[in-house]
Amino acid sequence: MLAVVIFDLDGVLVDSEHVWDDARRRLVQECGGMWRPEATRTMMGMSSLEWSRYMHDELGVDLPPPEISAAVAERLERAYRDRLPLIPGAVETVAAVADRHSLGLASSANRRVIDLVLELAGLGRFFEATVSSEEVPRGKPAPDVYLEAARRLGVAPARCTAVEDSANGIRSAAAAGMTVVAIPNRNFPPDAGALGLASAVLASVSDLRNYAF
Repeated sequence: MLAVVIFDLDGVLVDSEHVWDDARRRLVQECGGMWRPEATRTMMGMSSLEWSRYMHDELGVDLPPPEISAAVAERLERAYRDRLPLIPGAVETVAAVADRHSLGLASSANRRVIDLVLELAGLGRFFEATVSSEEVPRGKPAPDVYLEAARRLGVAPARCTAVEDSANGIRSAAAAGMTVVAIPNRNFPPDAGALGLASAVLASVSDLRNYAF
């Protein structure tokens, strides 16, 4: 039996890609930059340091990257305090899986955003370790965030199953040597190559409740 299940956050537990997208687009517009059609997909999985540099270098946001990251995170926090877009069944699924397995979380979101989501959703008590990609050298698709989650949990990556929705997330967990369960993001579905790295592809997070890890 596998020891640990490690969840991604955005797209798996929170329907948030559009919230991130809106916050970044507005900041680009306000700072006189130029949004690119590929920007949303390009930034998926990047750490806050990586995407804030991308917004500065490629989208023309004339602020230092740390200020870009902080400004976007502040907008996310305001939006989440107004309405947290939890994916239906996410809370119940996390609770059910936690009855059988130790849980970790490996997310590309800023630490402050992760902590706020877990607080508002009442999910913090279920996770034994949470990692933001801003706490490791490289964001997804590099394996760093998943390797760090396994390290904090004290288990070998091969004994972990990761739950992911995006191509970069799937590649990250697979590169870490973990089993991957994919729940494809409906708005930005993973390519066939990424899905081929997953051991299972499920339709919704609720399907995990009866999944045999």
